[in-house]
Amino acid sequence: MLDFDPGKYAAKIEASQKRLEIARRFQEPDRVPILISTGGSYYSHLFGTNIRDYYTDMDLNLEVQVRGLKWAFEELGDDRTGYGVSCDLGPVSEGIYFDCELEYPDETSPRIVPRLEGPEDIENLKIPDPTDHPGVQRVYRQYEERKAQVEKMGLNLPVNGGLQIHPPLSAACAIMDPVKVYTYMSTEPELIHKLFRKLLEAFFKLQDFQDRYFGIKTEDIGLCDDNSAFVSDEMYRELVMPYNMAIYERYGKKSRYLHADGPNDHHFKTYANVMKLTSMDMGGFSKIEHAKRYLKGKVFFSGGLNCKDLYEDFEAARPVVERAIRIGAPGGGYALAIGGETYPGVNPDTLIRVVAYAKEIGTYPIRIRRRRDESGSRPPKTNPDSTA
Repeated sequence: MLDFDPGKYAAKIEASQKRLEIARRFQEPDRVPILISTGGSYYSHLFGTNIRDYYTDMDLNLEVQVRGLKWAFEELGDDRTGYGVSCDLGPVSEGIYFDCELEYPDETSPRIVPRLEGPEDIENLKIPDPTDHPGVQRVYRQYEERKAQVEKMGLNLPVNGGLQIHPPLSAACAIMDPVKVYTYMSTEPELIHKLFRKLLEAFFKLQDFQDRYFGIKTEDIGLCDDNSAFVSDEMYRELVMPYNMAIYERYGKKSRYLHADGPNDHHFKTYANVMKLTSMDMGGFSKIEHAKRYLKGKVFFSGGLNCKDLYEDFEAARPVVERAIRIGAPGGGYALAIGGETYPGVNPDTLIRVVAYAKEIGTYPIRIRRRRDESGSRPPKTNPDSTA
């Protein structure tokens, strides 16, 4: 029988909320916050479930999520404050909205088969109305079914729902070969602007539909833009940032969050000084010393760990944890995290020990010494003419 009682963790959640609030004010709480992003794919692997089955069997989908929540609160013990379930469909939102073929390979997440081949497809791309789009409507029906299922089972859990795509660059790379997108950005910027304008319209339509459906007005918005790592800061400012800023200005009046898997070091000054992000997940491939240098006192950020550091035993991860806290934690404004998400196969025992060790050594004031074998890192190259 599935069960999860959030009241059991109320005191812990309250303490974590307070810790995070202090850190977000760029002050030092009792210890560095720890945020480990674990989701359905990780839990599926953890519990011996085929990831493909998790995404295709909605009853199994719910079971894995509830078991995963229980494991996270009872075994992992990080500073997560949120809990809830959804109809987790995987990274296929653009595929649903733009009617792409979806593939469900064995033991991994589903993938979108890109449908745009060239300029003619971009010209002909239509932006449908969510109110009568079969795929969008199916997603919202699944949300209602999941809500009824959770209520019938007596689970005291909020149910999350809705459908939203990535911001324009990453959305484009979901429905078109990313190499073609990057090539057109260099050779045919006007064509890319046309595509990005359409994708921005799609984002607005989906967000406005979702707000109307739930009777809310979004003023806190988070974007996931992994593909931004692979363009220069100059190109980012010219071709990508205007569209992301349009989203932030429309839906991010209270807060602006960004996840970018990295390496995004070359954009940090732009994020902090031009886009005025309030928080970001620096991803697993950006360097924490660069994040601290450019985001300190301006953008609350999380990261410092990469999944590759956590596939083996705890002793292999120990120096990485120490270094991340030593650099990121002083002065607040930081949470120790695996940049991005925790991939299937990360050693759960190592993960649990990392959280416990971070609690032990991450108390303020930070007193971790630099290791003798630790190498430094040069600042990222930035546009010398940049005013950021």
